[in-house]
Amino acid sequence: MESSSQAGPSKVPPPSIDIPTKPAPPLPTSTSRPRAASKAASAQSKSLADPVLRNAIRYTMSPREYESLHKYVLSRSRVLRRRAPSVLAVEKYAESGSDEAAKGAKAVRHALRVFVATNLGVKAYDMVMARVKGQKDLTPNKKEPFYKSSTLRLSLSLSTILLLYRLLFRFLGRLRMHLLEPSSEPFRARNPRTAQTLTSPYAPAIGASLAGFALGIYPSQQLRVSVAVYTLFRALEFGWNLLEGEGLIWGWKPKPQARGTANNKDGSAGGGMVKRERPWWWGSWMLQPFAFGQLLHAVTFDRECSPVPYVDYIWKSTSTYLHGPPRDLPAGVKWPGPWDVADSLAQMAKLNWPPFVSPALFPNQETLPASLTQLAPLTSQAHPLITSLSCATLHGADPSCLRTYLTFWVRSFPRIGRALLVLYSLFLLPRYRSLYNAPMAVFSKLLTQTLRLTTFVTGAISTAWASICFFQTWFPQHFLATQRFFLGGFLAGFWGFIQRKQGRGIFLYSARTSVDSLWKVGVKRRWWKAMKGGDLWVFVVALAVTGAVYERDAKAVREAGWRKGVSWVRGTEWRDWGVEEDEDEDGSHEEGMLGGGKEE
Repeated sequence: MESSSQAGPSKVPPPSIDIPTKPAPPLPTSTSRPRAASKAASAQSKSLADPVLRNAIRYTMSPREYESLHKYVLSRSRVLRRRAPSVLAVEKYAESGSDEAAKGAKAVRHALRVFVATNLGVKAYDMVMARVKGQKDLTPNKKEPFYKSSTLRLSLSLSTILLLYRLLFRFLGRLRMHLLEPSSEPFRARNPRTAQTLTSPYAPAIGASLAGFALGIYPSQQLRVSVAVYTLFRALEFGWNLLEGEGLIWGWKPKPQARGTANNKDGSAGGGMVKRERPWWWGSWMLQPFAFGQLLHAVTFDRECSPVPYVDYIWKSTSTYLHGPPRDLPAGVKWPGPWDVADSLAQMAKLNWPPFVSPALFPNQETLPASLTQLAPLTSQAHPLITSLSCATLHGADPSCLRTYLTFWVRSFPRIGRALLVLYSLFLLPRYRSLYNAPMAVFSKLLTQTLRLTTFVTGAISTAWASICFFQTWFPQHFLATQRFFLGGFLAGFWGFIQRKQGRGIFLYSARTSVDSLWKVGVKRRWWKAMKGGDLWVFVVALAVTGAVYERDAKAVREAGWRKGVSWVRGTEWRDWGVEEDEDEDGSHEEGMLGGGKEE
């Protein structure tokens, strides 16, 4: 004790030293407060003492939100002003509880908000879509119990995922901190594997991902599968960014040596190592050949496994190859539609692409196989010089495949360009300030984006159709008879190179759609078995990968909005910790991620 006292002065002053303090303000006398105010204060204290009202306020709104509610609503009514607790009383009650209780109440508040927001959003979306489709009666014909409503179950599923994720993440984070303390050394010695698992920095994120099983509250529909596939793609993208950022994809190379510097003893450059740059041609556009090839093959042979709304939109843009019925069509004749043409092309492939026999030259012969008689209205008007049955079906009026291909460009390019120009112009409305400050730059960028995307869409669609004629001309009939559609879509996907700098969202969307379609095709053809609840496992794995990548390096999540979203789901505020950790000098990033950080 003496040696420690002689080492230096203590920061805490001894009790014998008198510390000057400011005089306390005089207490208000009983005569300085009106009797009515004392009655109102007692009424507010009694109202706050009610446990039902107290917990209702605590789990539905924060003190800041209650202050706004009290200012604009409660204070304007005498009855509500007398019975409702004051803002100061609510703040005192919120601060009186423990930190864990406050964070639990905050998690419940956010879960309730997600429940209400998603419920209202889905109902508003259904109403808008019903108006767009022209439905007058918005109520479903078949009434179902409210607990079976898909809207209710979706809202309940998302809010439950958020609540369970925060609770599990907080619990596992505190458990990890407790197991890392010296007092837990006996437990770590007795259970080395369990302790190693629970004390891993990724344990809270991976354990909290089990909350993803709450997605099963929503019925097994296409929306649930789409959510799982989308989350998986984002997780794989974050994992790729992490591996690429750590130099595990492209490797390392010696840093260029500056002039006048000497090499190391081993002869290598003395500047160290740097990561190799990504090749200029590499990007998400490379997914398009595989995605388009699979989708075109699925549309032809497995219609129920293809994205029908996505394909119906493409049918409308291919009037050069898909012809509508003529005006003078007889009443009893059925004109083949787009899907009938697609089914007929699949049948041609199974028959090894039979040749075309013109009914105008051989009127007394059977010119079509028995399984393709539905094409008779199309082939009966085909040009006699056409030798391929597929060409007679797609462009019977013109025997030249090349001229038909160029005609498609002339007709479709302006129409698609106008639609995309209107769409991009609508996106510019929130950026009206930039349009006012630099109109020429904005218009130049608008036209460039429109031309690139129009070229990509027109080129991909035209190549997919023209490849059928091209393979008929240059391939033998039995060579890749059914695989030609995949090859044609593969070639069409290379048009994505034109949109490689700005088409990432489109490329990833088509890739997700292709993966979903491929899984359904595999189940249909028994390449693999469908596991019950498999989409839930995919969703949980995606959450685990995203959480682990964010814990390893938050910058691997490139978008600032996504980083803030992951932080908010964890309960560590809507903050971009991936950027703020660089400015943190005391190295408290791990405590902020697992310990919860600051709260509202």
